[in-house]
Amino acid sequence: QVQLVESGGGLVQAGGSLRLSCAASRLTFSRYVMGWVRQAPGKERDVVSAISWSGGRTWYADSVKGRFTISRDNAKNTVYLQMNSLNPEDTALYYCAGVNSPVVRTRADDYDYWGQGTQVTVSS
Repeated sequence: QVQLVESGGGLVQAGGSLRLSCAASRLTFSRYVMGWVRQAPGKERDVVSAISWSGGRTWYADSVKGRFTISRDNAKNTVYLQMNSLNPEDTALYYCAGVNSPVVRTRADDYDYWGQGTQVTVSS
């Protein structure tokens, strides 16, 4: 069974940074598009960033463009999300998600596998 395990969340002040990691197992990681999806209380899950198999293509939601950077290390079966200039609106549960797809996916419903999530809280 596919496993995705996130880490790196926490409490940070506005303007600060966090780096999320997601370790994947029991899948051919290099064949999976990986995404970071967040869900704030009372809101739907939204993809904030996604990355292609090779890492050559990335996608960002407008709300995080220029502040967040997604990357992956296929040798380590790990995907990362570097988050800079955080603001309180970034507070959410952040999920790592994966889908076997030849193209980058930008809708949460497109993803087949999910981690348990890691909480990010940004104080003002």
